[in-house]
Amino acid sequence: MKLEGALYPWRFRVVIGLLALMVGAICWRIIDLQVVDRDFLKGQGDARSLRHIPIPAHRGLITDRNGEPLAVSTPVTTLWANPKEMQAAKDRWPQLAAALGQNPQQLSERLTQQASKEFIYLVRGLTPEQGQHVLDLKVPGVYGLEEFRRFYPAGDVTAHMVGFTDLDDHGREGVELAYDEWLAGVPGKRQVIKDRRGRLIKDIQVTKNAKAGKTLALSIDLRLQYLATRELRNAIAEQEAKAGSLVIMDVKTGEVLAMVNQPTYNPNNRRSMFPAAMRNRAIIDVFEPGSTVKPISMSAALQSGRWKVTDKVEVYPGSLQIGRYTIKDVSRSEGTSLDLTGSRINSSDV
Repeated sequence: MKLEGALYPWRFRVVIGLLALMVGAICWRIIDLQVVDRDFLKGQGDARSLRHIPIPAHRGLITDRNGEPLAVSTPVTTLWANPKEMQAAKDRWPQLAAALGQNPQQLSERLTQQASKEFIYLVRGLTPEQGQHVLDLKVPGVYGLEEFRRFYPAGDVTAHMVGFTDLDDHGREGVELAYDEWLAGVPGKRQVIKDRRGRLIKDIQVTKNAKAGKTLALSIDLRLQYLATRELRNAIAEQEAKAGSLVIMDVKTGEVLAMVNQPTYNPNNRRSMFPAAMRNRAIIDVFEPGSTVKPISMSAALQSGRWKVTDKVEVYPGSLQIGRYTIKDVSRSEGTSLDLTGSRINSSDV
C-alpha cells in the first residue's frame, strides 16, 4: 500500500504535465496562425476562392498596302457548362436546348453521359447578343467566356493568301499560319472571387493586361486583287478550264500586287469547303516554264556583249545533239539560220 501510494502522485503529475504541454502547443499554434503567420490562413482561404480568369487578346490586323483590312478580329461569346452542377436542374434542359438551337434529346444525352465532368463546351463563336440571351435564362451550371473570332472582309478573293484560323484563334493556312507568332496576342489575367460552385462573386482587379497582336501589312493591292479575280473567272469560263492562277507583280521591286486562284473558298464559312479549293496553286503547283524562259536566256546573251540582235545562229537541220540529249525544234524554220528575233518568232529550241 505504501508503494502504490508513493507512485500515484508521480504518475498523476506526469499526466497533468503532458496535458498542459498539449494545451500549450495548441494555444501557441493558434497564436502563430492568427497573429504571427496569419498569411498562411489567408493564402489557404484565397486558394479556395481566388481565381485568375484569362483575358483574351485579339489577333493583329492584316491589311493590304493601302491599309484596307483583309483580316480582323471580332468579339464572340463561348458558352460552357458544368454537367455535374447541371444534373440538379434537368427540367431546364429543354429551355436551354431551344435557346441554343440544339436538339433537346441530343443535349440531354450529352449532359447525362458527361455528368461526372466539370467542363464541356456547349457552343462556340456566338455573337455577344446571342450569348447574353442564353445567359439571361440563368440555367444553373451554364457560363460564358469572351473570345475573339477572325473575320475576312474580302472573303474568297484573298482566301488563299490570307488563310484562316481555327476555333482557338491559331493560324492554320496562308499568312495567318506563316506569321502566327507575329499576329497572336498575349492573353491577360483578371483576379476574381468565386464560390465553391464556381460562380463569380466579385471582380477584384486586372493583374495582367492583355496585349493585342501586331498589325501586318501585305504588298497586295485589294483593288488589283478584285480585278484579277474577275478576269481569272472570265478566262476560266471562256476556256472551260477546271482551275487557274493569276499573279500580278511589280517588275521593279518584285512585290506581289495580286495573287488569285480558282477554285477558291470562303474562309468565313468553311462548312462546304473541299480540300482542292484550299490549295494556293500559284505557290504550291509546279509549272514547266516552256518557251517563256527563252527571253531570259537571250537577255543574258545580249548583256554579255558577245551577241547582238542581228547575229544569226545555224538551226539546220532542226536538231542539236548536246551530250546524250537531242534538242529539236517543234516548228520548221524558214532557211537554215535565224537571228535572235527570228528564233523568238519561230520559238526555236536549237
